[in-house]
Amino acid sequence: MKAVDVRTTSRDELVDIHDVYIDRTLPKVERIKDFISQIKNPYLFKCGKIVVKMEFADTDLTLED
Repeated sequence: MKAVDVRTTSRDELVDIHDVYIDRTLPKVERIKDFISQIKNPYLFKCGKIVVKMEFADTDLTLED
C-alpha cells in the first residue's frame, strides 16, 4: 500500500479522511481494524481537496521525541 505512486492514483479512488468515523466505544484493536477498512489505504488518502501520502523514516525516534 505504501508503494502506491500519488501521481498515478485517481483522486476519485481515494477516501476522504473527513468521511471516516472512529467509534470510540470499540477496543483499540477493533478501532484500528475499522479505520483501515474505511480508509482503504492508510498511506494515501484525501483531506478535502488535498492528497496526503504518509511516509515514515527508518529511525528509532518517535513522534513524541
